[in-house]
Amino acid sequence: MGETIPIAVPRKGRPLESVLDRLANRLDVPELADDVTSILRHEKALTKGTIDADETDVYHRLAEYSTVDDPTAPEFTLLRDDRAGKPRRIVFDSVTIPLADVEGAPEDTAIQLVGREEPFRALRTHEFALGFDSADLVLEEVVELRPEPLERIADVNARINPSDTDVQVVTGLADTVYHTLLATPEVVPAAGSLDRAFLAEYEGPLCIEPRYERLVQAVLGTQTLDGVEFRYPEASREEEAAIADAGLGVYLTVTGSTARDHGLLLGERLFPSETVLLENTVETTDTIDYVRSVVNGSDLETELTVEP
Repeated sequence: MGETIPIAVPRKGRPLESVLDRLANRLDVPELADDVTSILRHEKALTKGTIDADETDVYHRLAEYSTVDDPTAPEFTLLRDDRAGKPRRIVFDSVTIPLADVEGAPEDTAIQLVGREEPFRALRTHEFALGFDSADLVLEEVVELRPEPLERIADVNARINPSDTDVQVVTGLADTVYHTLLATPEVVPAAGSLDRAFLAEYEGPLCIEPRYERLVQAVLGTQTLDGVEFRYPEASREEEAAIADAGLGVYLTVTGSTARDHGLLLGERLFPSETVLLENTVETTDTIDYVRSVVNGSDLETELTVEP
């Protein structure tokens, strides 16, 4: 009798696309990855109003996208959004991928990708043995705060207390966007560099998103933050604009163009916001070990050793 291994994945966005790209290459399912990605990008554009909606309502589109009688075809669902003016959005729900054509796969083995709002937390509660999520969430929730900075994905597991969680990082997917130090020219000395060394001597406000407070403390190290006062953007204020007001901040920078629009200098890239493969180490079986090896592979930029 075969076994289907569930894997928790994000429901939408860059992390899910990174997972689908990885599996498209590992399992030779490019059409599946393309279908899910194109549907979700279309729905995102509809939600944001960047394309005009046709006369088909969201429920008809949901029925059109989902194939409920075939588990190997993707299913989608509606994500509730309670924020004012934000409509429900179609997001990924699940799909089963047989491993029959994968070398060394146990007979009739398959994986089932299951969409979750917070895959990392689903692993922490032992709902899943394997999952993918942003490394940010691991830093926000379980890494220990120490005087020295945390600079690499490869060092994350050493900062996780086993008494806090059984989940560890297996590898990163290299879909890297960096948390970056930003500042106005007035804050940085003319001959100075906008980096950790500068911040170690700095005293004053540092603008960050409230949910990133623990992440920033881990990434910079508590010693560096002596004399630094966290400031937070107002709810309606653009993050880069708030950083410009404060003079210095940390922001998840993709291209830097918006930061430059606000007169900000781009400084050191502090830590990669990367999608990572996670494992709950106490839920491991021989089949899960095999599946992990398939979705992990050996050609990634970042590889970690998960303790048994």
